[in-house]
Amino acid sequence: MTADFSLIRSSFAAVQPHGPQVTEYFYDHLFAHHPEVRPLFAAHLDEQRDRLWAALGALVANLENTETLTGMLQNLGRRHAGYGAVAAHYPAVGASLIASLRHFAGDEWTPAAEESWTAVYGVISNAMVAAGETAPS
Repeated sequence: MTADFSLIRSSFAAVQPHGPQVTEYFYDHLFAHHPEVRPLFAAHLDEQRDRLWAALGALVANLENTETLTGMLQNLGRRHAGYGAVAAHYPAVGASLIASLRHFAGDEWTPAAEESWTAVYGVISNAMVAAGETAPS
């Protein structure tokens, strides 16, 4: 499975006008389908939603800047490990991310866009898990 960065960009552009709704949908979906991860998050998610949206924007902006992207993902992975995130949590997050993007992308969401996001999320989660596993406890 390979990622088409132009599809990542166009589908993200389609969801951008819905930013706060996208992240709200994401957390609602995540907690509805995986309530076991809810304790890893603060009671109030406003700041977390903003951080998620900023991270997604930075990811899309740096798709081809491997050095910047790797550094971002390593930092995120270490931080998330500090919050208690483990490798088993990442598939749930990925499923909720894809569901959220699909929900808001409209006609820009195609099977190829989903395949591209799935491939990119695989790289993201692998990098974050690896960094989290090397983070000091």
